[in-house]
Amino acid sequence: MQQVYDFLRDLAENNNREWFNANKSRYEAVRKYWLSQIQILINEMAAYEPSFRNLAAADCAYRIYRDTRFSHDKTPYKTHFSALLSPTGRHCDRACYYFHTGVDESAVYSGLWCPEPKVLKKVRKAIIDNVEEFRAIVETPEVLAEFPQWWGRQLKTAPKGYDRNHPDIDLLRLTEYGRCHNYSPDFFNEPGWQHKTAETLKLLKPMNDFLNYSIDE
Repeated sequence: MQQVYDFLRDLAENNNREWFNANKSRYEAVRKYWLSQIQILINEMAAYEPSFRNLAAADCAYRIYRDTRFSHDKTPYKTHFSALLSPTGRHCDRACYYFHTGVDESAVYSGLWCPEPKVLKKVRKAIIDNVEEFRAIVETPEVLAEFPQWWGRQLKTAPKGYDRNHPDIDLLRLTEYGRCHNYSPDFFNEPGWQHKTAETLKLLKPMNDFLNYSIDE
C-alpha cells in the first residue's frame, strides 16, 4: 500500500493531464494492486455479508477522474481511491459501506447517505418508533469506541412535524445516518489489515440492517 500512497501524493503535486498520461502505467499498476487488496477486504466481509460472496472489487471502485463541470476546482483527478461496498457494487441507494484511501484522509464509513426525501422520512419514523432498539445498536461501547460520532449532514432545527425539544432531536436532525472510522496510512502496512477492517465494519452491520429493513418495510 505504500506505493499506492506514494502515487497519490505525487499526483496531488502534479494534478494535470500531462503528468498523469506520462505516469499512466504507474497508475494502472497501483490501482490493480489496490483493487486486489479491496477484494481481500470484500472476501473477509462476506463472512457476515453473504451477498458479498460474488462481489468484485472492480464493480465497487470509483473512477479517478473528477467531474469538474460544476466545480470551481478544475483539477482533473481525485487524489484518493475509493469504493462503495454493497451487494450491487458502487450503484446503491441503501445503507452500505464505503472505503476511502487518500492523501488527506483514509477511512471506512458505514450507513445511509443522500437518501431521497421519502426514504429519509420513512427511516426517521422507523428510528423514532423504535428508538430504544436503535440506540442499543449504535451506542454500544464497542461502536462508540470505533465510531464515536455521526458523520453526515444534519439540520439546524427539527424536521417538519417534530418538536425541536423532542428527546431524540439528535437523531431527528440527521439527514444522513453514517459513521466514520479514520486510519493512518501506516495501518495498511500491518499484516491482515483487511481482517481487522472487516471486523471494525462488522460492528455497524446491525445498524445497516436496521436502516435497510426500515427502507424495505
